Amino acid sequence: MKITFHGAARTVTGSQHLIEVNDQRLLLDCGLYQGSRKESFERNRNLPFDAASVDAMILSHAHIDHSGNIPNLVKSGFRGDVMCTFATRDLCSTMLLDSAHIQERDVEFVNKKRARKGEPPVEPIYNVEDAVRALDFFNAVGYHRQREVLPGIYATFLDAGHMLGSAIVVLDIEDRDANRDVRLVFSGDLGRKGIPIIRDPEYVDHADVLIMESTYGNRTHEPYFDSEKKLERIINETYKRGGAIIIPAFAVGRTQQLVYTLHKLMVARDIPRLPVYVDSPLAINTTSVFRLHPEAYDAEIREFMLSEGDPFGFDSLRYARSVEQSKELNFLREPFIVISASGMAEHGRILHHLRNRIGEPENTILIVGWQAPNTLGRRLVEGEKVVRIFGEEHKVRARVEVINGFSGHADRNELLEWAGAISKRPRRTFLVHGEEDSAFALRDALQEELSFEQVAVPELRQSFTV
Repeated sequence: MKITFHGAARTVTGSQHLIEVNDQRLLLDCGLYQGSRKESFERNRNLPFDAASVDAMILSHAHIDHSGNIPNLVKSGFRGDVMCTFATRDLCSTMLLDSAHIQERDVEFVNKKRARKGEPPVEPIYNVEDAVRALDFFNAVGYHRQREVLPGIYATFLDAGHMLGSAIVVLDIEDRDANRDVRLVFSGDLGRKGIPIIRDPEYVDHADVLIMESTYGNRTHEPYFDSEKKLERIINETYKRGGAIIIPAFAVGRTQQLVYTLHKLMVARDIPRLPVYVDSPLAINTTSVFRLHPEAYDAEIREFMLSEGDPFGFDSLRYARSVEQSKELNFLREPFIVISASGMAEHGRILHHLRNRIGEPENTILIVGWQAPNTLGRRLVEGEKVVRIFGEEHKVRARVEVINGFSGHADRNELLEWAGAISKRPRRTFLVHGEEDSAFALRDALQEELSFEQVAVPELRQSFTV
């Protein structure tokens, strides 16, 4: 059996892992690589393997760095099933179309520049029609329901606790060439205990081969309860100043988490019932998907629903779908909260809100997620006093606050706890989806603290026979 790591190798984006066994090829995830525009375009358009030769694919969850290149996979000749959970399939029906729309819009902008230079136009990696067609290949399966994904390869999904529908993939493989049975476990992205809405990550009893994420392999998060108390403090202080709270947030997962947390704080009267606006069409669409999947909820939110009803809807909450509704927020002068994409403040409606509010000291810009280098969000976190928005310089007079505990990724200690629960230790472990510092730190901890053997941090395109 051979495993080749075509993405998320010594980085946190573009998850793609190809398994070859019994003359069959199984792909784990097919995510978009997210980096510089030129490098991303070339890597994502040109798949590193023959798509038509891939017999089946398993998708761990819907985030674009794991799912976003599936339309290109199908466009390039793939004709197998894409196996995933029901919630993941429904989220992809919105997220892949949104990804395609963004690509079409970006290419339109690029082609205007190319036309002025006399250069030929370029095509998007895939368009909306390609994304819609790709959905025909999705085959949804519930948690704990073993299915034969290919002859001699049986897949079971366990809850990864990372986002709605996220899965740990357990593959029981009849390796006919080696005349043995192999259990390969792919962690996907592991979540944290105690975060709201979704269940805690499940444990695996044994694994012969483990492919494990390492995003926060060298860092720990503040406790979730401390993050809620910090959010409460920030809102109350800003309210007393008469200011607005501007929150860049990822449309899938983080926005719903924030809405539910604000709902709880208002019910408990820990914060005033000030207006809350979710200003992101994608966030609105994905919130509708969240409402369809109570099977993925934890006990806390189910109890909340019995007493308070819709966790993603309350009297002072408004969803702004249209551009006109978004623009109306510019005229508000009383305190309010706006949650808008993108989560790293690189594009989307959040830029308009930042441009209009960043220069007023009574306002707060609240960062609630990891910010990649060279993004506007990272520059705000690092305390830059002047930033560029839509090509214009703006002085940062608003307060900038950061809450790290809302992360949907397990931290170092949580990753070690999850790995430590594997009673039969894997004979081979591969760490993916982490920058080099994080991945190598987790490798050392697995070997020194848990006595794992043969832990590797694969390089891009590196293959291993196991």
